[in-house]
Amino acid sequence: MKINRAMRLGICATVLMVAATAACGGAEQKSALENARGGTLTIGIKFDQPGLGLRVADGIYRGFDVDVAKYVADKLGVRPERITFKETPSAQRESMIESGQVDFVVATYSINDKRKGRVDFAGPYYVAGQDLLVQAADTDITGPHSLFAGKRVCSVTGSTPALYIERNFPQSRVQTYDSYSLCVEALRTGAVDAVTTDNVILAGYAAQSPGRFKLVNKTFTTEKYGIGLKKGDTELRRTINDAIEAMILDGSWQAAQEKSFAGTGFVVPQPPLVDHY
Repeated sequence: MKINRAMRLGICATVLMVAATAACGGAEQKSALENARGGTLTIGIKFDQPGLGLRVADGIYRGFDVDVAKYVADKLGVRPERITFKETPSAQRESMIESGQVDFVVATYSINDKRKGRVDFAGPYYVAGQDLLVQAADTDITGPHSLFAGKRVCSVTGSTPALYIERNFPQSRVQTYDSYSLCVEALRTGAVDAVTTDNVILAGYAAQSPGRFKLVNKTFTTEKYGIGLKKGDTELRRTINDAIEAMILDGSWQAAQEKSFAGTGFVVPQPPLVDHY
């Protein structure tokens, strides 16, 4: 069969399109450090945690985790306006790191061995502890041992904090909801006597209603928050660890917490020791 000029051009165009598609599909994904060298980063944060990671308007984010993310990005040479913040729900953090949807995650991300099987962690940049949030005028609840019979404690359904109270302080009455914001509203109306989860999360909610709530400031568990990144990226982990240590040493770490949790009674803890594993 003879192939005329038009057919030849069509065949050539098809070959070029296939080649281009194959080339695009086979292109290697850039690493976080390569993206940073190009002047941009995509960082996973929470969008709904007051004082930590909260989207207050389109393109405006506030909180301690946001400040940590910006500080680290600056040390990587990326200006704040070149950061894309991406909402990273707790259940999706590992998969979003693995797929490259985010370069790293700063989202109250507790370090544990199970997660370290899929991702690496820099840090910790903060050591949290389970605490109690109560009405500002409450003088009865001074710690978990004050949760005597009849005291109603709220936490999220199925959460570690709720299970901890149920197991260790069975004399209290545990009320659970789908979110901490619902627990805080129950505390506001008097439906519960206290809300429990990590102290830094509670401080964020207290900051939204100055003078209404207070932290008991008696932590009774330990949670190390790390910055999650792709498994095996030793250079990035080392670079972020250096940035965390610099943030602690120059006073920015403490200043960020004082700004985010002002007026809540939150006591800034001693800074953590970074784990250079």
